[in-house]
Amino acid sequence: MTSGRGDFRLDPIPCGWLKPEGAMNGRFAAGLAGLLWAALATAAPTQPAAWQAMAWNEGADDCEAASQPPLQVRRLDATTFVLRQGLCVDFEANFLYLLIGNERALLIDSGAVADPALMPLARRVIALLPEREGAKLPLLVAHTHGHRDHREGDAQFAALPGVRIVPADVDGMRRFYGFDRWPEGSARLDLGARVVQVLPAPGHHPAHVVFHDGQTGVLFTGDFLLPGRITVDDADAFEASARRIAAFVRDRSIPHVLGGHVELDVDGELYPHGATHHPRERGLGLAKADVLALPDALAGFNGFYARHANFVLTDPVRNLAVLAAALVAALALAGWAIVRLLRRRRAARAACAV
Repeated sequence: MTSGRGDFRLDPIPCGWLKPEGAMNGRFAAGLAGLLWAALATAAPTQPAAWQAMAWNEGADDCEAASQPPLQVRRLDATTFVLRQGLCVDFEANFLYLLIGNERALLIDSGAVADPALMPLARRVIALLPEREGAKLPLLVAHTHGHRDHREGDAQFAALPGVRIVPADVDGMRRFYGFDRWPEGSARLDLGARVVQVLPAPGHHPAHVVFHDGQTGVLFTGDFLLPGRITVDDADAFEASARRIAAFVRDRSIPHVLGGHVELDVDGELYPHGATHHPRERGLGLAKADVLALPDALAGFNGFYARHANFVLTDPVRNLAVLAAALVAALALAGWAIVRLLRRRRAARAACAV
């Protein structure tokens, strides 16, 4: 792993996770075995790169009467998994991603549910990990950002052997990855014959990052870019992040862009906030073109609400402020009208008394 300056960091991250930018592994036998293992793993995918064709439970209006599994798992290949939390367990219905290398695995986000009785996430993830020398591969639990629906599941992994959790706060996350020029620079996670690049992307959340998987080329974007509501917390930071990420992907093959949620139907209409039923839900994947379109979309954002082909920009805090101001204005107008009416009545009574 490298910091924003490109220098090699050994602490506090175990050196097994680290890979110097552009450096060779140096272990010829392990590298050759890794290449062979990766080739075999991708030779027979159970589901090719047909992300849009992946079927997910649509939830229900009456979740008490519905019978749906709390967690669904789909596989791109032998080492890349997509997990979705059920709409009837939590309306956020987060998408989580498990990437497995030769030496360790990475879980991107842990979702919205801490209770394993409601969401058996840790048990399912550990079951998906291969064994090495009689033990499961080490697992790193990372987050696209620190909002609770992306990290509540951390509690299920906290006491498990061989698991490390990246801090979700800005300072802890920056120290872990070695970002010393945040939000510039990048970091790399070496999973063993599989390198994942970590890119700063604040704007929706101060500690937001996106992940680029060198093996599949997929960009995992969390709430930075998704087919649904993209809430803007810091417009200037968000636009700057979008321009950096666009520059990163411009000359790369990005077959799929996978976010943290789906909130649009096949007609491009938003589901109501908090909806537990998503009939006719559109596919999960976005395209490289959506990443390239995001900077200009943010540059032209009116600060309140803007619909685009595959996503919606919104600033809920500003929208609430405007709504509150409108409510105060309406109350003031109503008060003025009542006072004026009372004055007119008093004047009319006084005239009649004369």
